[in-house]
Amino acid sequence: MISLKGCHFPKDAVLYAVYFYLRYTVSYRDLEEIMAERGVRVDHTTLNRWVVKFSPIVAARAQSKKRPTLSSWRMDETYIRVRGKWMYLYRAVDKAGNTLDFMLSERRNRPAARFFGKALASNGIPSKIVIDKSGANAAGIREVNRILKRFGCPAKIQMVRSKYLNNLIEQDHRFIKRRVRHMCGFKSFRSASATLDGIEVANMIRKRQFPSNTTSGFQVFAEIAG
Repeated sequence: MISLKGCHFPKDAVLYAVYFYLRYTVSYRDLEEIMAERGVRVDHTTLNRWVVKFSPIVAARAQSKKRPTLSSWRMDETYIRVRGKWMYLYRAVDKAGNTLDFMLSERRNRPAARFFGKALASNGIPSKIVIDKSGANAAGIREVNRILKRFGCPAKIQMVRSKYLNNLIEQDHRFIKRRVRHMCGFKSFRSASATLDGIEVANMIRKRQFPSNTTSGFQVFAEIAG
């Protein structure tokens, strides 16, 4: 459960502001006005602090609450500008398009193996991973297979290189890129990583990846937060 100890605003108001920013194309100043219209007067800098603080917490809880995913994965990376430099957002979905995991990285090579390890820890071992022709991703899968063998795991992840099959995740990048495009730019790696965590969760809610009796995206977000 997310703790709002020391926060002078109701929990629902905080979570509403965070979800609304992550899900919809609004700036922090726009959100400040929206919250004021609802009787909650909060500065845009405070809204930014809420997003950066609570998004990673909700994202971590989302991994344990999402529905089971399929064992055939699609993995790719896209580019995100932080401090004027391009960085790499690693993402993976299953063959049905459900989000598996995501990770922002300043580099492209070694982090691929770390991302695969992170995705395996939260989703189990896949039977197959489809990638494009990226050498870094191929090296990452080979490294993971070596680790699995070292620990006596008989399973070996099949690697398939296919741009056609990987169109699924390339199309899935669009929701993330569309939301990021309207932001003023990330000033730090920490704020970028935290905000992207939250945007990914909002995207998972849009895909209905969480069991819930409500159709309200905000209510699902609040249930994940606890």
